[in-house]
Amino acid sequence: MGGTTHFGFERVAEEDKPRRVAAVFESVADRYDLMNDLMSLGLHRLWKRFAVALAQVRRGERVLDLAAGTGDLTRLLARAAGPEGRVVAADFSRPMLARGRDRLLDEGLAGLSWVQADAERLPFADASFDCVTIGFGLRNVTRKERALAEMHRVLRPGGRALVLEFSHLRLAALRPLYDLYSFAVLPRLGALVAGDAASYRYLAESIRVHPDQRTLEAMMREAGFEGCEHHNLCAGVVAVHRGWRA
Repeated sequence: MGGTTHFGFERVAEEDKPRRVAAVFESVADRYDLMNDLMSLGLHRLWKRFAVALAQVRRGERVLDLAAGTGDLTRLLARAAGPEGRVVAADFSRPMLARGRDRLLDEGLAGLSWVQADAERLPFADASFDCVTIGFGLRNVTRKERALAEMHRVLRPGGRALVLEFSHLRLAALRPLYDLYSFAVLPRLGALVAGDAASYRYLAESIRVHPDQRTLEAMMREAGFEGCEHHNLCAGVVAVHRGWRA
């Protein structure tokens, strides 16, 4: 039998978590983009641009965007790679992936493909990509160490990985206000806009049980990455981690 893991603050069987995470994103897919704008006051767009700038994608490169969702990072990466490059958008959730595919097909970007995939078991050959990104998805993965190892495996030597994720607020004085927003305001906003308070309560809880900045940096090193570093945004509400495959 498998062990248990976090689903927010709840402990669940490891084999049960993927199903429950999939149900969350199936529920919120139609309102996902609107909720991102509302709950971050649009700041998520700046966070994603910062992550793509750190990715240093060059024209003609091959890029894998994990947890691609509705395609915000994928779009930016495709523009950086240009029509000569190839960007693969992968996501565990079929409804999220379909929504992102529909959005980006309408924009006529070249070199894009879409794959439904589990980050712990990527269906790609070793050393397939110059860059791998995962935006706001790692905290939903059951075995994060396996996902990081898979990201390392599919990178070419000299390739880099970027993890954009909610993290741990560094300013203690702001934590009571942040907690009030996370556990009182956010679920109510989810109920009002997306008709789903529970999924946004899970979002807040999943952030609290996600590894902090230093721990995630250490996990990347354990997965084989070198030169690991992180950049805090908004006092650590969000962090971007970067590492290279030697």
